[in-house]
Amino acid sequence: MHIPDGFIAPQVYLPAYGVAGVAWSWALRRVRSLLREETIPRLAVLTALSFVLMSVMIPLPGGTSAHATGVALLALAFGVQTAFLAVSLVLLVQALVLGAGGVTALPLNALAIGLAGGLAARASYRILRPAGEAVALIAAGWVSINLAALILAVVLGIQPLVAHDPSGRPLFFPFGLAVTIPAMAGIHAVVGIGEGLLTLLVWRAGKRRGWFGP
Repeated sequence: MHIPDGFIAPQVYLPAYGVAGVAWSWALRRVRSLLREETIPRLAVLTALSFVLMSVMIPLPGGTSAHATGVALLALAFGVQTAFLAVSLVLLVQALVLGAGGVTALPLNALAIGLAGGLAARASYRILRPAGEAVALIAAGWVSINLAALILAVVLGIQPLVAHDPSGRPLFFPFGLAVTIPAMAGIHAVVGIGEGLLTLLVWRAGKRRGWFGP
């Protein structure tokens, strides 16, 4: 799902850095006021899990990939702001150390996976909680990863329209929406099932240890 360096035009990633900068500042202020010392080890464990999940990638056409994220667990356990910062840290480390994703694509990856994915997970869980905890947790995992994948597919797919030479040849990512959306949506619909089941299993295990919720 990561967008690598070189795929996004500057007229897209530079404004994205501005938006992400505001979002990071907002999230950091909220986390400072909400995060307690006793929750830090749990947050570290789930952030490490997210790092592992996002490091196991299924290559997709065009140079992107499919993978689980763990963002639903982070958002449900610690809130959207904390999940956004944790996922942003994971993406930064992967970009700098593993070469997965990229520095220019960091704000777009973080906004899609960490912020939009976290918001989608929380909203899905709240809406579907009356149908049962298991249903709500699986849906939170599935929706979080699929919304993020859709957003990034759209971002990639508009690059030929945003940046091209006088002859119309794309300067960055060459494939349009007709390619990117099916390529990203199909595989993530399947990966999302695994993400949902993992969210359920880890949440249940955490609850037995008193980590999450009542």
